[in-house]
Amino acid sequence: MKKLLTAIFAMASTTCALAQETTTSPLEISGSVDTYFKYDFAKNPLNGKTSFVTDHNSVSLGMIDIALKKKTGKASFVGELSFGPRGQSQSIPDAAAGGSSFNIQNLYVNYDFTDQFSMTAGYMGTFIGYEVISPVGNFNYSTSYLFTNGPFQNAGIKATYKFSDKVSLMAGLFNDWNVYSASRGVSAIGGQLMVAPVEGWTAYINALSGAGFGGYGTIIDLTTSYQITEKFKLGLNAANYDIKDSSVPGSYAGAALYPQFAVLDAVTLGLRGEYFKFKAAGAVPATAFTAVTLTANIKSGGLTFIPEVRLDHNSDKPFFKEGGAAAPNGGQFSLAAVYAF
Repeated sequence: MKKLLTAIFAMASTTCALAQETTTSPLEISGSVDTYFKYDFAKNPLNGKTSFVTDHNSVSLGMIDIALKKKTGKASFVGELSFGPRGQSQSIPDAAAGGSSFNIQNLYVNYDFTDQFSMTAGYMGTFIGYEVISPVGNFNYSTSYLFTNGPFQNAGIKATYKFSDKVSLMAGLFNDWNVYSASRGVSAIGGQLMVAPVEGWTAYINALSGAGFGGYGTIIDLTTSYQITEKFKLGLNAANYDIKDSSVPGSYAGAALYPQFAVLDAVTLGLRGEYFKFKAAGAVPATAFTAVTLTANIKSGGLTFIPEVRLDHNSDKPFFKEGGAAAPNGGQFSLAAVYAF
């Protein structure tokens, strides 16, 4: 009997210890809602050459985005869904085929083996680039050419090792860009080196090689931001993408600079200056865009008003004048309202 009681006590103690170790966090619910008005200076919606914000002279919908997060012990998950035209514009086969505005933004599980090493598997927002799909994650409401022509999301499995608070390394295997399941199977390999040299400055060196836009290719990407002072922040995104078959259009190179200055606690002004070039491919000549976007963020609680003026230029005249004639310049004004919760 004494041995039995001792065994029961030992099992109870072990169970109690495991229960204490397996702490469960509350279910976190977050998201956003956005709407916008855009006026194209030439009154032509075809002048928008980047993702989203496509309508002209219209109060239009962005999307409603809902994210769920939960952690139990060392395991966690993230599920994020969006509904609306901004979700419909992401080149996802399921959305394009049926015209549905529903889109899965993130759906993955994570396990922390140690404080330094973790693994993640599922469908994730891409690690490439400076801008993201959700307007809450961007300062500008319109998007860059680099964002539009890079991956939006990656399905796959990745491992991350944190050497210190200043250095971490990620490596993973992924499907085709922007699809839940790949007809070509696991077809890409990627990685990310994060360094934080000084307080307020973080840089990411990213690489992804495999199936993407235009076929098989390799993208090298630098994303960095530096909070230089309490009021002034500077960001930079530079990328180069080469498709393996040089006769296939779609290879590009570009860079975007993001200076931002807080003029008041609730008001920040920012500028995005971008140069973007599609490389020559076969009989298709190279063509280059330059774009300047002046944006303000005016915050009140969870609501952010985003007035924005954008001017684009390309000497090959891909834009349109009011009467429909080809033009080297395009311009637009937009006013967006984004509520985050």
